[in-house]
Amino acid sequence: MDVLIYLVPLALLLGLLGLGAFVWSLNSGQYDDLDGAAWRAILDDDQLPPKEPKPDAPPRKPD
Repeated sequence: MDVLIYLVPLALLLGLLGLGAFVWSLNSGQYDDLDGAAWRAILDDDQLPPKEPKPDAPPRKPD
């Protein structure tokens, strides 16, 4: 039971540290735009628009 003398303050310290990290993340704006990250993951911005054919090139057959 002597170990409780060390474990209880350690648990309180870790809890306060976690609470402080959560409050810091709230104040720094980590949760301001919850939908933006989800849409950025879904949207495909890597695709380039289709290239226009050159005027002297023969027309392409549709795929």
